[in-house]
Amino acid sequence: MRVLFLGDIVGKAGRRAVANCLPSLVDTYSPDFVIANGENAAAGIGITPEIVSEFLKIGIDAITLGNHAFNRREIESTLESEPRLIRPANFPKGTAGRGLTVIEKSGMRLGLINLCGRVFMSEYDDPFRLLDELIDQVDTPAIIVDFHAEATSEKSAFAWYADGRVSAVLGTHTHVQTADERILPEGTAFISDVGMCGPMDSVIGMDRDVILRRFLTLMPERFEVASGRSVICGVVLDVKVDTGRTESIERVQWRDVT
Repeated sequence: MRVLFLGDIVGKAGRRAVANCLPSLVDTYSPDFVIANGENAAAGIGITPEIVSEFLKIGIDAITLGNHAFNRREIESTLESEPRLIRPANFPKGTAGRGLTVIEKSGMRLGLINLCGRVFMSEYDDPFRLLDELIDQVDTPAIIVDFHAEATSEKSAFAWYADGRVSAVLGTHTHVQTADERILPEGTAFISDVGMCGPMDSVIGMDRDVILRRFLTLMPERFEVASGRSVICGVVLDVKVDTGRTESIERVQWRDVT
């Protein structure tokens, strides 16, 4: 099976770019499944029920989140009712929503797990040991993990821990696509960060003037999503249905899109 995974979609500019480019991306790569991280989709922080519906309508098969999963509190009911929307599984027990799902199309089944790292992040439950439990709950060998984390070292360590047990560990959160994509010895694909789908002329999607003022003055500033041309970042994976091993991983980066 072929999977197209799109990095963090940032604000209106990112949503517009994905909506406009997804038909061409599908024509170019012919994915069986399209997955996207949507935790920055609502004005750069969180996601709303309306945006979830928008993403599913344009052809995204499942949506992952991250540390901003609950910044829009109205999303809680959608997290409970929509199995194609998942949040990090290592939020405390009792938190609304789910941290894994299985999506199916044309007789193929794909497991999807969402986890947050802990280095320079909040006090989430241990993602390493939790992965052991989650894998046992997925009834297909093809499993992709969106590991939403800050530190490259933690992402790399997690990928080695998961090698041979999941199809891919795809880093999100830092919004800058890395060039370290590879397949580990036991068949797990890894990249430190998939990158973002959002404004190019920005600081990781945010208005650069606002960010510069914050660095220069140390005064609090309300972040605003930048406007203008965008970049689409993601990866394409070819996964063997019977074993779950990944045969190839290819970076995707389309620039100057609107």
